[in-house]
Amino acid sequence: MGSIYITRKIPDLARRMLSKKGFKVVVNGQAKNLTKQQLIDVFGEYDGVLTMMTDKISEEIIAASSGKLKIISNYAVGVDNIDVMSAKHRGIAVTNTPAVAGESVAEHTFALILALKKRLLEADRFVRLGKYGQWDPMMFLSNQLWGMTIGIIGLGRIGTHVGYIAANGYKMKILYHDIVRSEDFEMLTEARAVTFTHLLKETDVVTLHVPLTLATVHLIGKKELKLMKNTAILINTSRGAIVDEKALVWALENDEIAAAGLDVFEREPLVSRELVTSSKVILTPHIASATFETREAMARIAAQNIIDVFEGKTPLGLVKVD
Repeated sequence: MGSIYITRKIPDLARRMLSKKGFKVVVNGQAKNLTKQQLIDVFGEYDGVLTMMTDKISEEIIAASSGKLKIISNYAVGVDNIDVMSAKHRGIAVTNTPAVAGESVAEHTFALILALKKRLLEADRFVRLGKYGQWDPMMFLSNQLWGMTIGIIGLGRIGTHVGYIAANGYKMKILYHDIVRSEDFEMLTEARAVTFTHLLKETDVVTLHVPLTLATVHLIGKKELKLMKNTAILINTSRGAIVDEKALVWALENDEIAAAGLDVFEREPLVSRELVTSSKVILTPHIASATFETREAMARIAAQNIIDVFEGKTPLGLVKVD
């Protein structure tokens, strides 16, 4: 069928699926990303490449394919790491793994919300440092999440699952902002579609679930953070560059917002020193979708996308470009 290169170790299901179909499969055995030159070499040699979101696939790398490459199968929900237009101009299919991370990312989103609202890290450190001498009825008080208002920016699969957890698990009031209104979601959760500004002003929790595009870079900046309640928290499990990190540091240091839970960062894997040292922030290393179930599903779809392209079928994850 052809030769396929997988740029990082993923669940072996993908390799087995491809090998069963007759592909020659090579997997990067190193626990680190390929360099730019290594990617250029891979793109010039293989018929298909299964890439990670950490692989920055530029026009220069795509041009190295010399007409041999048929597909870039991205092991991610997004494709902001790939120059999709360059691939299209060369007749190379670009695919992703859609509709797999809704439940896992929603769960992680609420893990961050609960940890911040219930002051879990602060309390954990208190006990570990030997400061817990006796029960105190006024110690580590927090407001209950039950009945608070959550603002969901982006009502795709993940944002929808966050809404279901908020409504059914915590009886939260829901405001959401999206380019498309969902009357079904509103009926099931009693949510209200509102303007972006209204959402920022009126919610206790703002959670981001939009893709990274030119329109969403720094969607949350100084202006937007000033609109939020000073008791509100910001959660980002989407893409780091959606939040202006310098503005977020300013907002936290000046008590413009209460806290932030971040699974992604603007210059990932680099994290601002001010965020690392802040007691108002919980940081996780881009693991919101890291469940066994989700990673297996991603591997299955990424491999099937490749198989479908070589068999002349339209893959589930085909990224369409106008």
